[in-house]
Amino acid sequence: MDKILEGLVSSSHPLPVKRVIVRRVVESAETPLSQAQCRAMFVLSTRLILQGPDPFQRQVGRQVLEAYARFHRDEFEAFFNRGLVLGLLQRGYGGLGSRDPAILDYVQAGLRLIISCPSVLELFALLQVEALRMVCERPAPPLCARLCQLLGDFPQCLPRGRKLSLAFCQQLVRSMAHFQSQGSREPELRLYVSQVTQVSGLLRSIWKAEPDTLLPSLQELFAVISSTDTSFEPSVALASLVQHIPLQMITVLIRSLTTDPNVKDASMTQALCRMIDWLSWPLAQHVETWVIALLKGLAAVQKFTILIDVTLLKIELVFNRLWFPLVRPGALAVLSHMLLSFQHSPEAFHLLVPHVVNLVHSFKNNGLPSSAAFLVQLTELIHCMMYHYSGFPELYEPILEAIKELPKPSEEKIKLILNQSAWTSQSSSLPSCLSRLSGKSETGKTGLVNLGNTCYMNSVIQALFMATDFRRHVLSLNLNGCNSLMRKLQHLFAFLAHTQREAYAPRIFFEASRPPWFTPRSQQDCSEYLRFLLDRLHEEERTLKALSSAKPSENMMSDESLAQETANKAQVFTEAPCTGGEERTLIERMFGGTLQTSICCLNCKSTSQKEEAFTDLSLAFCPPASLENVDMRSITHSSEVKDDCMVQTSIVASSPVEESALDTSLAVSDGCETVMNEGILKDLHPAELSSENITDSDLYKVQDSKNVSQKPVSENTPSVTDLLNYFLAPEILNGDNKYYCEKCASLQNAEKIMQIMEEPEYLILTLLRFSYDPKCHIRRKILDNVSLPLILELPVKRTASSLDVVSRGWSVDVEFSDTGENLAKKLKPSGTEEVCCPELVPYVLSSVVVHSGISSESGHYYSYARNITGSGPSLGLCHQSKTMALASHGSLLAGEISHAVIENDLDANEMSKEWFLFNDSRVTFTSFQSVQKITSRFPKDTAYVLLYKKQNCSNGFNANSANGLWVNGDPPLQKELMDAITKDNKLYLQEQELSARTQALQAASASCSFRPNGFDDNDPPGSCGPTGGGGGGGFSTIGRLVF
Repeated sequence: MDKILEGLVSSSHPLPVKRVIVRRVVESAETPLSQAQCRAMFVLSTRLILQGPDPFQRQVGRQVLEAYARFHRDEFEAFFNRGLVLGLLQRGYGGLGSRDPAILDYVQAGLRLIISCPSVLELFALLQVEALRMVCERPAPPLCARLCQLLGDFPQCLPRGRKLSLAFCQQLVRSMAHFQSQGSREPELRLYVSQVTQVSGLLRSIWKAEPDTLLPSLQELFAVISSTDTSFEPSVALASLVQHIPLQMITVLIRSLTTDPNVKDASMTQALCRMIDWLSWPLAQHVETWVIALLKGLAAVQKFTILIDVTLLKIELVFNRLWFPLVRPGALAVLSHMLLSFQHSPEAFHLLVPHVVNLVHSFKNNGLPSSAAFLVQLTELIHCMMYHYSGFPELYEPILEAIKELPKPSEEKIKLILNQSAWTSQSSSLPSCLSRLSGKSETGKTGLVNLGNTCYMNSVIQALFMATDFRRHVLSLNLNGCNSLMRKLQHLFAFLAHTQREAYAPRIFFEASRPPWFTPRSQQDCSEYLRFLLDRLHEEERTLKALSSAKPSENMMSDESLAQETANKAQVFTEAPCTGGEERTLIERMFGGTLQTSICCLNCKSTSQKEEAFTDLSLAFCPPASLENVDMRSITHSSEVKDDCMVQTSIVASSPVEESALDTSLAVSDGCETVMNEGILKDLHPAELSSENITDSDLYKVQDSKNVSQKPVSENTPSVTDLLNYFLAPEILNGDNKYYCEKCASLQNAEKIMQIMEEPEYLILTLLRFSYDPKCHIRRKILDNVSLPLILELPVKRTASSLDVVSRGWSVDVEFSDTGENLAKKLKPSGTEEVCCPELVPYVLSSVVVHSGISSESGHYYSYARNITGSGPSLGLCHQSKTMALASHGSLLAGEISHAVIENDLDANEMSKEWFLFNDSRVTFTSFQSVQKITSRFPKDTAYVLLYKKQNCSNGFNANSANGLWVNGDPPLQKELMDAITKDNKLYLQEQELSARTQALQAASASCSFRPNGFDDNDPPGSCGPTGGGGGGGFSTIGRLVF
């Protein structure tokens, strides 16, 4: 019979004829056969099953084997014995290898046929051993899946005993770690996923039947994914096991992992990274739950280094998973947790910013309901991050445009989300990490590394560096052998101009220039720092000149010798300095001006005058009514400037009338409220807060709290010109503020007038935005939008005696006779004084320091700046006729250039890209429109300190090089300084090479990874706090910091 069957299946007869004959052969199995005939049929059917060249022959073999084994069970039991099965599993069959899944198919079919026979127990024992051996040999997914199917159908074949059972589970986990898909097409991938599911299903069954095997299996799983062996990458197929781990074990397992001292940081980093990779597995459930639980567990034990490294390494991969609908929900959950918990630095969010717009547009276009729901969640997440790090308008504007039509969460909801997600105690636990090195940005400008809440210094230094004439004077000084602060500033300016680094770390200058009362790594006022810095530089130069008067040979270059030497190099000045310039310091020449205060007794008409020097003017916000009375023309001008910013309520701030010699700024109190400027308050030393200078009754008169709520105050946005006019407006001193007239020997009504007698080369204006409310004991920030005119005209009173002021010395004490009185601005009646005709001196905006945040205790500083030289384009202002401003109230009024002139200059700026945004390490191109509209787009970002450059027809450094000595208009550096820069540039190249080698060797296993240098708050890394960039909220003590 076996010969007939063999000839039949290999014949060329039609297939229907073959099927009929095969059916008769199968039916003949019921007839008695000899043992030899039965064995011959079993051998033939086995050969057809395992070696049949086509499906028909294999099907015939299975039919014949099943029929003859059923009717001749004893013969089949003798044939399907231990030797046959062992030979098949170890040596294969003919040309068929032992690792072919067909072998297991045949074995499983044979077990079904003898399941009721006693000999099957011997086969079960054999298969228990062979199953363990096979998984130890790391079978491929098809074979492993077939083995698991066999073991699932016949659980008696599973290794018995705790030791063997545990070894089998662990080895099966190891085998899964080696799984790889055999193709990339969809049918192949579907088959691969089904095979992996088969294997993980067997493990689930074992864990359920034998719970003691679960924990050791998970330990083996963690050992696999935490391996730092770079030659082997575990398969993502391990993700299929996560769904079978009981969620009730999360707390115990995570605590065990995160507190185990034997688990090194590098191993934990690898494990977490690979778990995040599992988000790509299409059918895995609860992966995101375990990933988030592990992230939270690491935060609970303050292992922030791992969290930082993993977030920066994997945040982009998680974001890319959002493109795939099958894994999108889990990816979005992990992405949200990673971003919302990574609150000490915007690095992670900024890695995603370039990709957000494309993703949003893609899901807008496909129109699917699931995409719409996803966009709402993503938009909420993006708004939270932009709120938290609101100091980056150039990065966020495209995103805001893309999501403007989507719902925006409320501020309360954003704060709640951020507060619930923040890491805790990170400021004391986060170690410093290296930063990825990169070259300069396309702007060619160098950023400044944030050394830990030093953005207040960085923004000021960049503004001073971009003050071209000042920078050139500093760089041209011959300071060799001098260890002065000016020498350190020269060193810093030189590195900013010539280093190849993307960002320079100004550690030496920071330590030398930090005011003694400034606590390191804590938030500070940039205006206070600027005043201290300029005063230090001035006093230092004056001291050195005094000491060198007896030793001319050791004298630092005087102005005359400086001008002579630099003229020999490159025609520095086209016009001689003004009279008396020889005695003035560099700070005086660049930033010094003179202000005259006149107080006229309205009874006896006697006048008291006082002239004082200043380096900056502190401008208070004026109430709307006073603004209109000061000068309607200036308000009209401000409304003509294209600035659609929102107007918020004014919380009027003032400063003490009397300031120390250190603080050379001048501030005027307000006409309705007296809210003390916090920045100036902490500037004063305890001795200066004595009763002789300031009285509590005068300083702590605050407006009623009901007026503090935000509400529109005017249809027009006030401009800097309006605030300057308000500063210079006459003031009537009456009531409690009467003036003590020495001639009348009594308190009398008086009028106070302030006039600028000598203008500075660079006009520094500080907007008094930070105020202290003593009644409520809270600190507030005035969020009013202020229009920033590109061109400002400063009214200057020209008198014959104005040039004599310089001989009076630099620091002139402000000793008004009404010291301590409330100098509320009460505009005097019209017509009480004769008309004054000042000269309007044109200034052009050079830089703007912006504070981002809602209070002085949190937020971030950054600055806008552009290159302006004294001999640069002045928009025709040099030859403009001396405009005389008629003062309707006797005040000297500032003016603005027409809207058309500004627009023309804006167009030129756009073409030349002359505006830059300096944000710590980041430097980007920007435009004047961005400067103007910063507060309208980002309400918490407000202009704080402004630098205006006087427009001269001459008296500036010539930008043209002479004899090739000057580069980009800057003077050549001293050899010692140039050598230091060259040495550092070489060191930088060596660092890049070392970085590349280290990354190649360590790959992702380093415990402290290299990451982008966009935001370097590494000393301490948590110094920015959970509310760092946006300054919004002050959710915790750590967060109330300025980075």
